[in-house]
Amino acid sequence: MNKVLLYCRPGFEKECAAEISAKAAEREIYGFPRVKDDAGYVLFECYQPEDAEKLLRTLPFAELIFARQMLVVGELLRDLPPEDRITPITGMLTGVVEKGGELRVEVPDTNEAKELTKFCRKLTVPLRASLRDSKILLNYESPKRPVVHVFFIAPGTCYVGYSLPENNSPFYMGIPRLKFPSDAPSRSTLKLEEAFHVFVPADEWDERLGSGMYAVDLGACPGGWTYQLVKRSMWVYAVDNGPMAPSLMDTGQVTHCREDGFKFRPPRTNISWLVCDMVEKPVRVASLMTEWLVNGWCREAIFNLKLPMKKRYEEVTQNLAMIDAALKAQGVNAQIQARQLYHDREEVTVHVRRIWAAVGGRRDER
Repeated sequence: MNKVLLYCRPGFEKECAAEISAKAAEREIYGFPRVKDDAGYVLFECYQPEDAEKLLRTLPFAELIFARQMLVVGELLRDLPPEDRITPITGMLTGVVEKGGELRVEVPDTNEAKELTKFCRKLTVPLRASLRDSKILLNYESPKRPVVHVFFIAPGTCYVGYSLPENNSPFYMGIPRLKFPSDAPSRSTLKLEEAFHVFVPADEWDERLGSGMYAVDLGACPGGWTYQLVKRSMWVYAVDNGPMAPSLMDTGQVTHCREDGFKFRPPRTNISWLVCDMVEKPVRVASLMTEWLVNGWCREAIFNLKLPMKKRYEEVTQNLAMIDAALKAQGVNAQIQARQLYHDREEVTVHVRRIWAAVGGRRDER
């Protein structure tokens, strides 16, 4: 298996291809991407057969911006016989994966492929039984073993392969399944909820998303992102000249600051979270977030960068590099991640966390 398959948002295949090509070259792994517009996936074919697994093991999935999932696959299985699709799939995986911990039968996130989801659900149970009989899967699910993927791109046509549990997306199709809260002011609330799922490990939620924290929401109106903070019992400064949802103001947890988000300064020194979903040029938002982080006005920030129509990958990487360089120049140690989330559109969500470090025999934040 000499190919790396990446799921992505339809329409962003070129950005995903540019990213995987650059990341592979950094590791002296060479190949070429196969791209089909609006397919919802990219195939990176390595020149050396062992390089696909090497890339899977050495490229941190968390570094990828435009990929929803990353796995190793072999040749495309075509024209699977309707009377027996299971035998060819099992045969392709024999000798490639042993004692996998989970099976996911998936499709690209396109309207055409979604018509196959009912078939995929029906196939999963008998295919799982066959893979267990062949020792390709364990007799029980295990989060510590490779995940076996069967990825149907058309009826009777699929890629099969595996991902590594410590270096993949834990979500089916790489998409967290979230339900829109009926009392939320806008659907944008799902962007921030998904960002928390992607960027903050679940076992750290109590510590990093706990009640009683202070947060700032720049460009808050009508309150979709503020809703997520209030839901977690935080105190929120909602900064926007527009109106906020009365239901949020009624909680008593929100202070509405009718100000320009670019001019607002925090009224206290213990702000845990800064969030921002303003419709502005990405470089302007990135510069504002950098100012907050360099000055230590917040511990963590989640914000969206709206993308231009062309050179979207270049735009994102340039802004991330600017943030990273500015923080390092000021001696700020930070973790930076970015991802085009399922609930994003023409944008990318960025998370930056200032890291605490011991300085001069005491705990200090850098």
